[in-house]
Amino acid sequence: MTLTHIDSQGHASMVDVSEKIPSMREARAFARILMKPGTLAQIKQNSLKKGDVLAVARIAGIQAAKKCSDLIPLCHPLALSKVAVDFALDENNSAIEVTSYCKLTGQTGVEMEALTAASIAALTIYDMCKAVDMEMIIEQVCLLEKSGGRRGHYQRGEPV
Repeated sequence: MTLTHIDSQGHASMVDVSEKIPSMREARAFARILMKPGTLAQIKQNSLKKGDVLAVARIAGIQAAKKCSDLIPLCHPLALSKVAVDFALDENNSAIEVTSYCKLTGQTGVEMEALTAASIAALTIYDMCKAVDMEMIIEQVCLLEKSGGRRGHYQRGEPV
């Protein structure tokens, strides 16, 4: 298997997708942020001084997907048709699970946009809560699923 982002001289190169036929492409990604039970309780009660943590993290994740090509040098700028960021509070493990979803009709996939959205949403939660909990851990950033394109459908088992 050859690397697609390396040219014949071994230099970094943006992949030419101009010959690809546009198709519907979707991707879902995941991140988990572990925290102290008290931090999770404050998020749930919306009692942190910085405001509504999950609302801000959702907007940050959506914005991050839209800016992915500005952050990752060889990503193509994409005309996203849908970006969603959702949260599940896991009180048993004192964690928040972040799931992102990106969709478009285009010539290249949206995996990096979905991963960026989940990552930045988790980082935003960290930023908004660090005054009360510097022990938070962001873990398990991963692609859950992608569809469309030459390689078709991929699905990972749910994160552990």
